[in-house]
Amino acid sequence: MLEKSFDEELVDIMNKSALALMISIGHRTKLFDIISELPPSTSNDIAAKAGLNERYVREWLGALVTARIIDYDPEPKLYSISKEKADLLTRNGSFNFATSMQFIPVMANVEEQILDCFKNGGGVPYESFHRFHDVMAEDSNQTVLSELIDGILPIVPGLTDLLKQQIKVLDVGCGSGKAINLMAKTFPSSHFIGYDFSNEAIQNAKNESQKLGISNTSFEKQDAANFDHHEQFDLITAFDAIHDQADPEKVLKNIRNSLKPDGVFLMQDIAGSSNLENNMAHPFAPFLYTISCLHCMTVSLSLDGKGLGAMWGKELATQMLKDAGFSSVEVKQLPHDPMNYFYVAKP
Repeated sequence: MLEKSFDEELVDIMNKSALALMISIGHRTKLFDIISELPPSTSNDIAAKAGLNERYVREWLGALVTARIIDYDPEPKLYSISKEKADLLTRNGSFNFATSMQFIPVMANVEEQILDCFKNGGGVPYESFHRFHDVMAEDSNQTVLSELIDGILPIVPGLTDLLKQQIKVLDVGCGSGKAINLMAKTFPSSHFIGYDFSNEAIQNAKNESQKLGISNTSFEKQDAANFDHHEQFDLITAFDAIHDQADPEKVLKNIRNSLKPDGVFLMQDIAGSSNLENNMAHPFAPFLYTISCLHCMTVSLSLDGKGLGAMWGKELATQMLKDAGFSSVEVKQLPHDPMNYFYVAKP
């Protein structure tokens, strides 16, 4: 197969960037879910089933048909999607890539502010990212929640048995509280606390906990750089949160100091190397560096922080954990999640 010329590569990028937006729309409108459940159908039938405007649905279908994602029979003008593709683009599939496509429009919304940062430094604050909490929570359903109880927690030998007893757990950067609420519901004898510096996230977490009738949780707005509960927690978790912090060194030290001597810190963070040259073969590298530039790094810099970024990497993460006082650090990866590492750190 001949290698693409650079101009062909650029055309490919333009088309695929546009498709990311259309896939996001297909997810949010539930068009992929609806088409996957219908027999081959006209745009009128699809629009009627979805409760959407037919003209917009037809143009959306044009983008997906020409991308060879949606199948099209031109004589009766019928649209359909194969089971293989539906499996990767619907809510009932094995992994819904359309969920992650939503990050593209979310990041695009702050382009003007990011351009200003390129010229003048500083950063874009967390509050500027419309729908970020919703998208992050939905994405976490796939990478964290789906495997949390049976896949992630068992990384630490004996942890599940401890959680069935009466232990105290803290989740740093809990976001909308999905992980905390799931653990609290599964292990009612233990108590779970969630910290996040976003009012919106904390309120979302409280609302869900109340809706689920969970009584063993509490959520607090808290800057992770400003707490120190000396040896109070048996388990502290942080899911995709540490690299966003303004002062990650201080946060990791606070976590270390707040753990009991036999406690465990379980940290999920982006799988990558601290050295750019080692990420050349990373399948998600361009996406992750982009998300880092347009969100993770800039959120930290908006607080005059370190700006680690999502691609701070395993080497630096391991060193920072050791510098924070952890004597043992293991790095693991799970088959369901090629995007993240799981760090198990002990005092």
